[in-house]
Amino acid sequence: MAWVWLTIAGGFEIVWAVLLKYTEGFSRLLPSAATLAAMGVSFYCMSRALQVLPMGTVYAVWVGIGAFGTALWGMAVEGDAASAGRILCLALILGGVAGLKMVE
Repeated sequence: MAWVWLTIAGGFEIVWAVLLKYTEGFSRLLPSAATLAAMGVSFYCMSRALQVLPMGTVYAVWVGIGAFGTALWGMAVEGDAASAGRILCLALILGGVAGLKMVE
């Protein structure tokens, strides 16, 4: 169950990182409230995963999911560059996350 909590936490990290752009420096109420709510859910779920899994693993997987998903969103929706090098680096992040799950 800890890995489920961690996966949810990573998913909500993607959500708040994407929403953060739309807060315009926390000057827009609805995007700001949604960002803070997603942060709260993400941290809560991460805290549940920390009850069972090692701190280093939890943090690395949480950041990895967030970085991968946010970069993917940027390339797919925001028009960020999708070069072969970027995609390779994202694949390496995903491989690292999968590796941490396999050795846990």
